[in-house]
Amino acid sequence: MSNEAQQKGIVSEIERYAVNDGPGIRTLVFLIGCPLRCLWCSNPETQKAGLKIMYWKNRCLGCGKCAAVCPKYAVTLTPEGVHIDYDKCDYCGECAFYCNAEALTMVGKEMTVGEVLREVGKDREFYGDDGGVTFSGGEAFAQYDFLLALLKEAKAQGFNTCIETTGYTSWDKLDEASEYLDQVLFDLKSMDDETHKRLTGVSNARILENYKKLVQKGADVTARVPVIPGLNDSESNFVAMADYLHAVNPGCPIDLLPYHRLGVSKYDRINMEYCLPEDLAPPSAGQMEQIREYLAGRGFDVKIGG
Repeated sequence: MSNEAQQKGIVSEIERYAVNDGPGIRTLVFLIGCPLRCLWCSNPETQKAGLKIMYWKNRCLGCGKCAAVCPKYAVTLTPEGVHIDYDKCDYCGECAFYCNAEALTMVGKEMTVGEVLREVGKDREFYGDDGGVTFSGGEAFAQYDFLLALLKEAKAQGFNTCIETTGYTSWDKLDEASEYLDQVLFDLKSMDDETHKRLTGVSNARILENYKKLVQKGADVTARVPVIPGLNDSESNFVAMADYLHAVNPGCPIDLLPYHRLGVSKYDRINMEYCLPEDLAPPSAGQMEQIREYLAGRGFDVKIGG
């Protein structure tokens, strides 16, 4: 077994038959950890490094077994349901293991590269000429050694490789990883640096520089733009984005991703607060088409994703 195959990391989920995360039919591998804190994040369970416990209140039977088996006395049963003291919890998983109703579930699993790619390999017959494996998160670069080992071993086994990335990592890491990537799906969230900091918690300077360097290197890069009403959907943002992309990568592919609320319920399950208003609605089909038409008019290959 190669050294790469033995490398370990923490995987949040492996999703099969993904069709919006790179060309063809793909297996999507979510890695835990992310340096950004996007206000609309739909995978909050992947933000902080390490294992987590998710509580599904609607499944809970109120039996109290979870509290009885917790070695750290971090779990208590209250009239409102199970309460977890995360300051005491060491994420041993005992409560989840003994919860027959699956009201408590572990988020994250330590896996080797070999184990991950054995799971990915089960889907190989569905890939055809274009499909393969896509690494996502969180931010996959947050577990860089694991990611690089995954990419090296995946290419050695003949998989088409793709990554979904915020671009917020060092150029040295992105440069090295790109040698083992067939496609890069690269997030561009806001062109104004102060707005970017407010929406994600980090500056966009490194992100824009990394995108430019990837393009100059000849990588196959698609810009992915989440459209969040009232936050980054202004005309000025898309004019600035078109100007930047025209200078750096004219005619490049752009995927527009309309805001959705599919991950909102996860926040309560992991004791986090969702910071956007409950009445914030996704952009209409007409709004998305208007943005698409503007960018297409500037010469870009624009698609509206799911």
